[in-house]
Amino acid sequence: MLRQALRAADVPPFHAMAMARRAGEVEARGQRVFHLEVGQPATGAPAAARAAVVAAMERADPLGYTNAPGSMALRRRICRHYAEAYGVEVATDDVIVVAGASAGFTLAFLAAFDAGDRVGVLEPGYPCYRNALLALGVEPVAIPVGPDTRWAPTPELLAAAGELDGLVIASPSNPTGTVLSAERMAAVVQWCATNNVQLIADEIYHGITYAGPATTVLAATRDAVLVNSFSKYFSMTGWRLGWMVLPQHLRDAVERLQQNIYICAPHVSQVAGLAAFDATAELDGHVQRYASNRQLLTAGLAAAGITQVAAADGAFYVYADVTELATEAGDSMALCYQWLDGLGVAATPGLDFDLARGHRFVRFSYAGAAADIAEACDRLAQWVR
Repeated sequence: MLRQALRAADVPPFHAMAMARRAGEVEARGQRVFHLEVGQPATGAPAAARAAVVAAMERADPLGYTNAPGSMALRRRICRHYAEAYGVEVATDDVIVVAGASAGFTLAFLAAFDAGDRVGVLEPGYPCYRNALLALGVEPVAIPVGPDTRWAPTPELLAAAGELDGLVIASPSNPTGTVLSAERMAAVVQWCATNNVQLIADEIYHGITYAGPATTVLAATRDAVLVNSFSKYFSMTGWRLGWMVLPQHLRDAVERLQQNIYICAPHVSQVAGLAAFDATAELDGHVQRYASNRQLLTAGLAAAGITQVAAADGAFYVYADVTELATEAGDSMALCYQWLDGLGVAATPGLDFDLARGHRFVRFSYAGAAADIAEACDRLAQWVR
């Protein structure tokens, strides 16, 4: 009898995307939906990126395969970015262009870990780290963080998780928007080095911060795997383009895996990504809009009585404690379905990000239009009253 692999059966859904699908079904019935569930910028790729793709098409460029690590022009531009933005020198051999950060994490997990290894993941944290590790037979080990550490890991919390083979961190983080200071980053790096733990750093929200730039893990160590993406700051979610900066001991393995699994990242997206690096004026304008939306959303939630929220220092999310409302509904999942079906407000249940405590939390995205955020908050306030 044909069957599904057991490891696939154990992988939970990505509730943010499941909620987006449900929201699409509600819209198909003719109801207006205000999308605060998915981290999707309301803007598209920068004008320079689109123009570069048009120019490539007009040259009748075949846009065929690039080398597995990506086009040399883009890899050199990524290296230049680290020199200019962080004062960190990166060699082109350390950079591999990937089909989005999701592909980057898959490649990193395959190259660094064997089935049965134990890898720490912060909770609350991006669920696809945990779910991808499960799919590969690697054990994700929950490391709970909370407001007492500003939702950031500490050496004490890491030590309490027991023996680890790897650790995944994010700064800025999803869902809390936590940005690790240089001191906290250094402490995590030192703990990993002392305990022989492979560190993987998610920096896909770099560029979207509200109190100065985020610190890159590369400033503290070259033994970590860094994953970044064109989806968030560069506003290119659907182009499926990202990059990795790799330590020397994983470079060859990741390139071989890329050759066999993905061949290369989409060439047309690489053309767009190269041009996007020179669109900072346009992109920084988006960040200013996110900052305004952040204030709008936090004020609107407060008017609805939702005041216990994580300090969103980066990214474009508010992670909110809705214990009383969730308890009345059953849990945060039931609450989000009530809001979607009754109000047309789509948000993501905290169960996506924290298996133990997420039933009390909801994540709201403020990456969309200000008018939609304002209307969603008004509806929530009326519903609470």
